[in-house]
Amino acid sequence: MRLQGQGAGRFDVWAPKVESVTLLAGDRDYVMTRRPDEAPGEEGWWTAPDAPADGEVEYGYHLGAKADAVPDPRSRRQPNGVHSLSRTFDPSEHAWGDQAWPGRELTGAVIYELHVGTFTPEGTLDAATGKLDYLVELGIDFIELLPVNGFNGTHNWGYDGVLWYAVHEGYGGPRAYQRFVDAAHRAGMGVIQDVVYNHWGPSGNYLPRYGPYLKEGAANTWGDSVNLDGPGSDTVRQYILENAAMWLRDYHVDGLRLDAVHALKDERARTLLEELGELADAVSTEVGRPVTMIAESDLNDPRLLYPREQHGLGLRAQWSDDFHHALHVNVSGETEGYYADFDSVGALAKVLEKGFFHDGSYSSFRGRHHGRDIDVRAAHPSALVVCSQNHDQVGNRAAGDRLSQSLGYGQLAVAAVATLASPFTPMLFMGEEYGASTPWQFFTSHPEPELAEATAAGRLEEFERMGWDPALVPNPQDPETFLRSKLNWAEASVGDHAQLLDLYRRLIALRRATPELSEPGFASTTVDYDEESRWLVFHRGGIDVALNFSAQQVQVPVQGTVPLLVTDDGARVVSSGGQAVLELPGHSTAILAQTSGA
Repeated sequence: MRLQGQGAGRFDVWAPKVESVTLLAGDRDYVMTRRPDEAPGEEGWWTAPDAPADGEVEYGYHLGAKADAVPDPRSRRQPNGVHSLSRTFDPSEHAWGDQAWPGRELTGAVIYELHVGTFTPEGTLDAATGKLDYLVELGIDFIELLPVNGFNGTHNWGYDGVLWYAVHEGYGGPRAYQRFVDAAHRAGMGVIQDVVYNHWGPSGNYLPRYGPYLKEGAANTWGDSVNLDGPGSDTVRQYILENAAMWLRDYHVDGLRLDAVHALKDERARTLLEELGELADAVSTEVGRPVTMIAESDLNDPRLLYPREQHGLGLRAQWSDDFHHALHVNVSGETEGYYADFDSVGALAKVLEKGFFHDGSYSSFRGRHHGRDIDVRAAHPSALVVCSQNHDQVGNRAAGDRLSQSLGYGQLAVAAVATLASPFTPMLFMGEEYGASTPWQFFTSHPEPELAEATAAGRLEEFERMGWDPALVPNPQDPETFLRSKLNWAEASVGDHAQLLDLYRRLIALRRATPELSEPGFASTTVDYDEESRWLVFHRGGIDVALNFSAQQVQVPVQGTVPLLVTDDGARVVSSGGQAVLELPGHSTAILAQTSGA
């Protein structure tokens, strides 16, 4: 492991592919030598014992006799972009003020996903810090940041990162990141950092010049896979694990969201995901607070969530696309592409009871059977992170349009209640809570013309299978695409936007005050529904959550008679033949308690 902060060892670098390495630090060259203490599997490290041992230094590496200096694979700062020299950063210089932060478990929590560059007009971490009071008032428990690592250009979703240890300078760099996490903790909220360990971006990736970071011939969606199991992979895996540890230790984050773990090509008996789960447990013990690993996976494989002693991978949670798809179809009526299998109220009912829709069932989009059923004794519903919208499901639409750009207040309210009153861990996408009218589109700022052209062309090809009109797809390289995606905070306090925001606040407060909604396990959820009338009610620990997806008033048999929250004043409980019946107006919901003490 390379030292950070002070000592000449802070410049040690792994470069097994080259015959010579020269460190450029400040205005001087330092010839590096192979590190003498190499153990089997750790060959290829270079050191410069006479390099500056302290102070802030701009530096890079000449890989070979006449090569230009390139950035450090473990660079903590790139003040002039990913093609320029690195700069040292000592994380221990920050005086943390979060000593009273106890951490937070996921059960009962609400996550808020945001992209730093479009969350505020300024697009910085310091500006996002200025919105923390708003998030506290909303009732948020965790802020999940889209990737902030170093990428080429000025603006990007973050998934084109090439320097995983750096914080994008345009967001304020590493010091601003520490300030943000510190402030979030002092405000009573945790921070989850989205990290990408399945690929590097297309521009500014110098790592293959250093060593076998990529596994050629084992491609995933984004190109050559990360080398997790080939020759030299011991050090590559350590590079990833030390990066994860950096976020947890140096930046005090409370968990990591692991991007697209299904794209990791890893055939080792002890997988990287298992090691990440072990790391989370170790750091949690070390710091005395919960540390959460959340996987993004489309495998519907619950073994990600099972404890390691039960032959699982021991991660805390995973995203659940099935919930999103089932809810999206029922509130929007959209059934194209991967939404086709979810075209029923029954699909949402199955997800609410069992966690996955595809639990070994046939997936028409994939053309095969998919998934595995969840052992309800080995996993809790809170292990599934669910949403009605997120950066992928909005930004990967042709026009990047939100539900609020096509649905009215009633349908948005149904989506909100279904998500926030579900047995799972709900996540909001920034602006969703007030029905933001701004889209969130796919944007890039690649400086290379050929890459910019290829990105725009590839974007059009992606939508052919979904049947969307290519004329709706904005050019990701157009700066206006990025600017259109910034939130307009002025609208949050007016009209239906303000009404929806008030609903989200009341919903989150009710969830926090009603443990019956979030604490019981899978066995405590039962669902009744009517496919023809398009209503659904799920029962959970003495609470009924009734949803009307149709535009017509429906009568719903319920067990609860005490209203805790309604989204339409026309909702009322009446008696019909001795049975309590909820009269529910079109596109509305109600949450009822079975006794006044619930």
